[in-house]
Amino acid sequence: MNPWKNRPFAARLRFALRGFAHALGTERSLKVQVLILAAVVAALCRLRPGPLWWALVLSSSATVLGCELLNSALEQLADALHPGTSEAIARVKDCAAAAVLMASCGAVAVAVALTLHLTGWAG
Repeated sequence: MNPWKNRPFAARLRFALRGFAHALGTERSLKVQVLILAAVVAALCRLRPGPLWWALVLSSSATVLGCELLNSALEQLADALHPGTSEAIARVKDCAAAAVLMASCGAVAVAVALTLHLTGWAG
């Protein structure tokens, strides 16, 4: 049996936090996205939109961060398994980066919708 499977919740939480801390310490994009999230939370506190808007904004932000973490993990794994140049690895990395881009576009769409709502431009 794999010793890493079926660990207690506290152990799995430590692994996840360790992974997040590592990525935060090594990935510039993640640092920028966490700073943006902090600014977004501050703006939400100031603007005080309804709970549904909070949920939409925070869910889309979590999706961006989650995609960025998966992108970082995939890049590190690909580099470890195939340190040389590979067209196939490059395509995999590009697709992972595209996932981050798509999630970011979705988050921007939520921000635009919230702005339109708060300014009265959206019915």
